[in-house]
Amino acid sequence: MMDPQELRSKLEGVIAFPITPFKKDLSLDVDAIRTNAEEMLKLPLRALVAAGGTGEMYSITPEEHKQIVEATVEVAGGKVPVIAGVGFGGGLSVSLAKQAEEAGADGILCFPPYYPNAAFEGLLRYYKGISEATKLGLFIYSRDSVNLSPSEVQKLTEEIPTFIALKEGQADLRNFQRVMERVGDRLHWIGGNGDDMVPGYYSIGIRTYTSSIAVIAPRLSLQLHERASMLDSSSLHRLMSNYVLPLYAMRARRKGYEVSMMKAAMEILGKPAGPVRPPLPEIRPQEHAELEELLKRYEPVL
Repeated sequence: MMDPQELRSKLEGVIAFPITPFKKDLSLDVDAIRTNAEEMLKLPLRALVAAGGTGEMYSITPEEHKQIVEATVEVAGGKVPVIAGVGFGGGLSVSLAKQAEEAGADGILCFPPYYPNAAFEGLLRYYKGISEATKLGLFIYSRDSVNLSPSEVQKLTEEIPTFIALKEGQADLRNFQRVMERVGDRLHWIGGNGDDMVPGYYSIGIRTYTSSIAVIAPRLSLQLHERASMLDSSSLHRLMSNYVLPLYAMRARRKGYEVSMMKAAMEILGKPAGPVRPPLPEIRPQEHAELEELLKRYEPVL
């Protein structure tokens, strides 16, 4: 078990958000989890998130969640931290957090509860319940209906000692700056809305981001971090224009494509991914051909 502050000290850089591979019959492909993690960890990523949003956490069973975390921890082998996604509701999220700790996870990434637009009092109880279930470092993911204000984040830091990092998932740089100014170095700050947000995040001092592009091109994810950290705007602009923005434009066409498109890209590149589970849609045939053409341009960064 990694001490929360030790975990925090290891986070600067790229945190990968792996997909969860399924077989054609939509059953879990545990061997493919290991294969993909081994491939990504050939490069110096800072952490792996097991069963996160890109990993279709919302479609897996508690038993599958345990298998995903265990397989990821096995491959990581202590070389990098493994952060387990949890969510849904108070009871289930607490259970998932406990079993993730037992499976060897180093941290917990808390997704918003299923109940939308909850009052902050209820959210505080939700996050505290998860934190009290384990000794692991807690990451809170501010996305969807959970858009935390500076005072709310400060209150969470006061009430939850193991709360070590905030993952911004709103693409709201104005509010994120205000939160950072209010809370200071009490938390580690993570840009969490996408690879296309790297220029914005790094312009306000962020030096850690979560990457879904890491599932197809971890080298590109690391280059984005490096160029943005150096404030090399011309190189960063080329990477964004050549690779990131065209892919994200395709991902934005339909809800769920942020996962479907990445799985399709992996399959094109010979990486095991399989189909998405309902309610996500598969990409359309004409888009598959378009994605193949785009990925030909990716060869220099694969």
